[in-house]
Amino acid sequence: MPLYKTIHPNSQTTVKIWKITESYEDLMKQVNLKPVALERVLGMKSKLHQRGFLSVRHLLQEFGYTDADLFYDNNGKPHLKDGKQISITHSFEFSAVIISDLIVGIDVEKQRDKISIIAHKFLDYELDYVDEDSADYIKKLTVIWCVKESLYKLFATPGLSFKKHCLVVPFSLDENNTVAWVDYRDNKCRYNIQFFEFEGFTCAYAIA
Repeated sequence: MPLYKTIHPNSQTTVKIWKITESYEDLMKQVNLKPVALERVLGMKSKLHQRGFLSVRHLLQEFGYTDADLFYDNNGKPHLKDGKQISITHSFEFSAVIISDLIVGIDVEKQRDKISIIAHKFLDYELDYVDEDSADYIKKLTVIWCVKESLYKLFATPGLSFKKHCLVVPFSLDENNTVAWVDYRDNKCRYNIQFFEFEGFTCAYAIA
């Protein structure tokens, strides 16, 4: 399938989402990978992960980039050679890329009941307002996870904890936005977060 959705949060930022319906073979035919990327994708044991990896390269092409324009630093944070900021995510049949002049982070996650099993690992302050008996409990947990994951990618600092250092203020699923904080060592930073749902998935992105 071609591009699923394009969003322009501001004049400096674009989000593109891909729905992965193509086979691994079809995705591979239409991209040129540098040797290290080819070695990485060939070494993946899961076809799902391979297709996610390749769909991100298709998204790069939608932005006018190639795999050769992308590199990763020692913390695993992706960068573009032209200095633009980038963040990448994929989950099951969806992948997303955000590119901006500003520092950004993005995450897409499938809404699944199993997230409740690990909720204690990433919730702290949020326990004050998340009701596990509510009908939207799983959706709210998924939003919080996506927000914290997007902050983690944006901040890209070893030692940052979802539970200890990332805080998501109360929000309504209808409003599609919230505020989050990173409080880590000497840094206390406030971020405006956008999130939305589609086809049983949640996407959140943070822009510094």
